[in-house]
Amino acid sequence: MTKIGFFELEGWEEKLISENFPNQEITASQDKINELSLPQSRDFEILSIFVDSRIDKGILENFPQLKCITTRSTGFDHIDVAACKEKGIKVLYVPGYGDNTVAEFAFGLILSLTRKIYEGVDRVKETGSFSLNNLRGVDIKGKTMGIIGTGRIGREMISMAIGFGMNVLAYDPYPDPNLAKDKGITYLTLNEVLERADIISIHCPYNEDTHHLIGKNNINKIKRGAYLINTARGAVVETEALIEALNAGILAGAGLDVLEEEGETKDELNTLSLGHPKEEELKIMLRNHMLMKMPNVLVTPHNAFNSQEAMERILKTTLDNINGYLKGELINEVK
Repeated sequence: MTKIGFFELEGWEEKLISENFPNQEITASQDKINELSLPQSRDFEILSIFVDSRIDKGILENFPQLKCITTRSTGFDHIDVAACKEKGIKVLYVPGYGDNTVAEFAFGLILSLTRKIYEGVDRVKETGSFSLNNLRGVDIKGKTMGIIGTGRIGREMISMAIGFGMNVLAYDPYPDPNLAKDKGITYLTLNEVLERADIISIHCPYNEDTHHLIGKNNINKIKRGAYLINTARGAVVETEALIEALNAGILAGAGLDVLEEEGETKDELNTLSLGHPKEEELKIMLRNHMLMKMPNVLVTPHNAFNSQEAMERILKTTLDNINGYLKGELINEVK
């Protein structure tokens, strides 16, 4: 019998988990795992977590029997993969679950910014006023969309942008000529996309190559008056440079479902109680609060993935990952 721990659950998943693993010992918890939140029982062979758990080298020391971690997410930057490899712990993930889900949300941010939907709703709710002062927006039909990253979600964005009558430019380190021909899009360098796009939407993974992909060295190349949308990972965009671009009017606005040092910003009290947070982390936390207060910025709480259909797909893939591990046939392994 294998001990499997599921954490950060909502409750609805437990019936499906039990049905899939009737002969295993299951722990189901809504708690996350981090330095200040460790489960009483720690002899799991398999852990299933979500994005608010933080599994680093220190945390791993508390789970001596651990052989496999499967995260219910596409991103895995909340797991110290190198430390897991040192200990022979397999790390599994969900490579795709909501391509259209995230793209739909990104377009929601675009329309909310360009047509000032949030401001209009807030005005009516808070003041009862139907005044149109300062609520004039701009059309997106005929505008140029710049897609950064043409993987699964980026491709959905391309289709949606074309449906809205937009021109599409794309940047990807590995351009797909078949996609370009099929959709009638143009691949350019990153700087060329920044210079020509009216709306820039980020859909690339986060890694050492994409850290601050948009930052001080190139943010001033963005077409003046453009909008920036980030539903990928916060650290793809340098926060300090983003604030400067917004203040300078280079960017007309930004829609952000992710923030740099997002975990620390979400959980500030725990971060501060740990003793001495890094100076740079504290600076980014303060800048995140600046972004939240800016009138031309919409910040949502990493919610783009969050549809019922997407969550069901995530759970199914996770159950498949665990069944594969138990059979000795790993799927969706982080290399």
